[in-house]
Amino acid sequence: MTATEQEQREKVRAMVADARIAMLTSMTGSGKHVSRPMAVQDVEFDGDLWFFTYADSDLVEQIGTHPEVNVAFTDQKHNNWISISGAAVRVDDRAQAERLWNPLLKAWFPDGLDTPNLTLVKVHADTAEYWEAAHSSKVVTLLGYAKAAVTGKTPDAGENETVRL
Repeated sequence: MTATEQEQREKVRAMVADARIAMLTSMTGSGKHVSRPMAVQDVEFDGDLWFFTYADSDLVEQIGTHPEVNVAFTDQKHNNWISISGAAVRVDDRAQAERLWNPLLKAWFPDGLDTPNLTLVKVHADTAEYWEAAHSSKVVTLLGYAKAAVTGKTPDAGENETVRL
């Protein structure tokens, strides 16, 4: 039995919430992929992922040139994996930073919200794929609103199931 699109979106939300640390992969100016561990700041995944970083970080420089990124999660407890691709942008929004702030972040940002060069990176998800090893080896692909909104059609994802995020 195939899960409905809504069930698949809910599965992605739950997997993101369960796996709070992600590997965010960006591209350098020379075209090399680099990954770094990042803590996701917004548990209510609605298609956007939020991360705190420094404005002068390599990540911010890289997304300024190549905004396309990948965010990968693993949930070893349930043997689940998820890969989310999308476009990243630097966001300087104090009110949003206040909404997303978690005191545990002081380990990386010792002055809290007043840490010099503190900024946000928002990743707007375009596609997501997840694997549930405990249940099956099937890959489920979810395609985002952006592509469907432009073309008016749900893109063909080959043999994988396709739903909108």
